[in-house]
Amino acid sequence: MPRFNRKGVTKILFTDVIAAASYLPTAAEMTGATDYTKQIAAVEGFALENQEIETPDMDSTFVSKIPGDDQASDSSLTFYEDDTADTLETDLAKGTVGFIIICRKGKTAAAKGMDVYPVRVASNSAEITADNEAAKLMVKFSITDRPLLNATVPTGP
Repeated sequence: MPRFNRKGVTKILFTDVIAAASYLPTAAEMTGATDYTKQIAAVEGFALENQEIETPDMDSTFVSKIPGDDQASDSSLTFYEDDTADTLETDLAKGTVGFIIICRKGKTAAAKGMDVYPVRVASNSAEITADNEAAKLMVKFSITDRPLLNATVPTGP
């Protein structure tokens, strides 16, 4: 089984339009999405987590568990801030609704591993620091519905 480094392979896009109720984008919707990969300094969250339910019983001192509700982890993207343009602040302003598309194994048509998260921007804030590092902007997202996980990148026109 070949291994790979996500840097240089994984692509992260944003679009405000996916027509399918399944959240599977068309090739045209993928083409129209904004590719933010080159501007991203850090990724947090974008995972589905299960809130397990403890089920102790009187027959054992072992506390077993069963699967409970699913929820999305707290999710954010940290971007390098542009010193002249405010595209990120405008395109991903607080309250913006859309979809984060993560192509884990690349954006090539028919590639496996595409995740689509329906989101609303919860906050868009500059990270102010006196440290010797590039200026950054953190965008936090609320995941608003169950994401589409491990889909295939669409092919065709």
